[in-house]
Amino acid sequence: MTASRIVSLGHYQPPKVLTNDDLAKLVDTDDEWIRSRVGIRTRHIAVDETLVDLAAEAAQKALAASGRLAHEIDLVVVATCTAVERSPNTAAAVAARLGITAPAAFDINTVCSGFSYALATADHALRAGAATRALVIGAERMSDTIDWTDRSTCVIFGDGAGAAVVEAVPDERAGIGPVVWGSEPEKGDAVVITGWDPTISQQGQAVFRWATTKIAPLARETCLKAGLDPSELRGFVAHQANLRIIDAIAAKLGTAPDAVIARDVVDSGNTSAASIPLALSKLVERGELRSGDPVLLFGFGGGLAYAGQVVRCP
Repeated sequence: MTASRIVSLGHYQPPKVLTNDDLAKLVDTDDEWIRSRVGIRTRHIAVDETLVDLAAEAAQKALAASGRLAHEIDLVVVATCTAVERSPNTAAAVAARLGITAPAAFDINTVCSGFSYALATADHALRAGAATRALVIGAERMSDTIDWTDRSTCVIFGDGAGAAVVEAVPDERAGIGPVVWGSEPEKGDAVVITGWDPTISQQGQAVFRWATTKIAPLARETCLKAGLDPSELRGFVAHQANLRIIDAIAAKLGTAPDAVIARDVVDSGNTSAASIPLALSKLVERGELRSGDPVLLFGFGGGLAYAGQVVRCP
């Protein structure tokens, strides 16, 4: 049966770094307050870079690492909740920037779980024969949504992008595992970005309780659907919401003691749909995860939507 696999990864973060001490000059906070609550030290903030710039940079790196050419991509999917333009969509703009001709191109907005949704959608298209090679991107310019006087949100978010080249393969065991996805729409107002002058707000305690009680059983179900026990994982890359949430989920999941747990949130902040591919790309680049390693990806957040799958590292 045809399946799909991640061939390569790439990531990009804007060069401007905003530290906790920098934020203390803008709002009533300090480094200790931020670290004790969300575990974040720094985040990257776009200044001149547009959302398309961020996405295209990460996508170009993934494409270059794959050894494939632009004309070999026939599907581009971008996960984002911060697109400004309604048309053309971000995926089409990225395709044009990279010289990808005549792809199916669309955006997905399930906020923090967006990359896992986009990866599953691309996987399904490849399995169905609707595409042969896809570029899947998570990209966010969260700084556009921040009220810099609100310390409950301005300390959390950052900007960036991550991307993966995905292609069809004949061996299902070597590829992307079955997705577990869903949402709790009745709680959707726990994280909102509203209006034409959008500002993000969230019910922090409600999101924390939901994530730390509901996500671990869903993550375990995702492993079992892929035919693995969580103890067999070599890595766990959750949405980088905050450090306390990530560590709580990992502890309940029951990964092996030597499994690599992504904690990129410390240096990147919460980059919403970009956080999973950004963290995964860094782990692979640093050699902390190796080719063929089984890794659980699991996104959760705004919606309240969630999605996850086990993948093999490129």
